[in-house]
Amino acid sequence: MAAHILVLVLLAFTCSLTDASDPSPLQDFCVAILKPQPPVFINGFVCMDPKMVQADHFFFYGLDMPGNTANNVGSNVTAVNVNQIPGLNTLGVSLARIDYAPYGLNPPHTHPRASEILTVTEGTLYVGFVTSNPDNRLITKILYKGDVFVFPEGLIHFQFNMDKTNAVSISALSSQNPGLIIIANNVFGSNPPISDDILAKAFQVDKKVIDLILAQF
Repeated sequence: MAAHILVLVLLAFTCSLTDASDPSPLQDFCVAILKPQPPVFINGFVCMDPKMVQADHFFFYGLDMPGNTANNVGSNVTAVNVNQIPGLNTLGVSLARIDYAPYGLNPPHTHPRASEILTVTEGTLYVGFVTSNPDNRLITKILYKGDVFVFPEGLIHFQFNMDKTNAVSISALSSQNPGLIIIANNVFGSNPPISDDILAKAFQVDKKVIDLILAQF
């Protein structure tokens, strides 16, 4: 009986692991057709005929070029996911370059479909993530050039450039299409807007404060 229970536990654990990332490919590759003919819609992208696949379907250039950080938060993300490299379809990985102006911020956000591993290639970053309810524990670290930090899947996290010089980081993510939810943008910039009555009650502030914030988005 004990052996049977052990087998069931191992099977359950194995199943949980197989569900923890993008689906595994059933062939050498499945290069995405990024604009399939309607009404086709699947979880991912339709595969291109392998005979039509070229090297450029697995290629991206320009990650060495700095992104434009002249914006309100002082950062820029250059994403390299399945939308930039169709050959990433079904492979379960993607990449991003993040540029930070002096004191620039990659604001609190989540990736609903991926964990992230980040390395600093230039500058100094203050990074962190918040654990889920009920603890809501903030875990932070100051990173220097060559340092690496991991953000678990789905948790709110951020990066802040602490210095008066530019900073750069490179992130790898465990999904071909990690998704992005920037907390402030999604809450205060939704379309149509969330009622200011709801937001005022949720944040426990006066509606005038909410209206002022909404005006920024």
